[in-house]
Amino acid sequence: MQISTRFTIAVHVLLAIGEFSPTTRATSTFLGKSVNANPVVIRRSLGQLKDAGLVNVEMGAGGATLARPADEITLLDIYRAVESSEEHLFNFHESPNPECPVGRNVHAVLDGELAAAQQALEDRLAQTTLADLLARTDALIAEQEAARA
Repeated sequence: MQISTRFTIAVHVLLAIGEFSPTTRATSTFLGKSVNANPVVIRRSLGQLKDAGLVNVEMGAGGATLARPADEITLLDIYRAVESSEEHLFNFHESPNPECPVGRNVHAVLDGELAAAQQALEDRLAQTTLADLLARTDALIAEQEAARA
């Protein structure tokens, strides 16, 4: 199963908020231009991020701000905010044939592998903070500006 674009959009939105606030109001229109997405998509993402306690949103022209410091927001926090936490990364087909020797044993041989893969993903996402990504973004921006000069 593929992770939806909700995750990368949410990361992009948080990076833009972290990069441009407080000098620029991070409205859904402004963020939509950065993401190249409809502001409605951005508002939906902001709602999920707000529900997870990652952003504060001021209605109207107020825009969004980070609800806690960027070094306290991990990629795992963002992932859990926008991807359904009730679902597993891998969906298993519902009814393997119990009369088939493979069908009746497929869960026993595959469930642990899939759980380990999901745990590895979550462990990796927990290691990277929004502050880490903002630092990388700032370094790239500085390189690009130096190359233009």
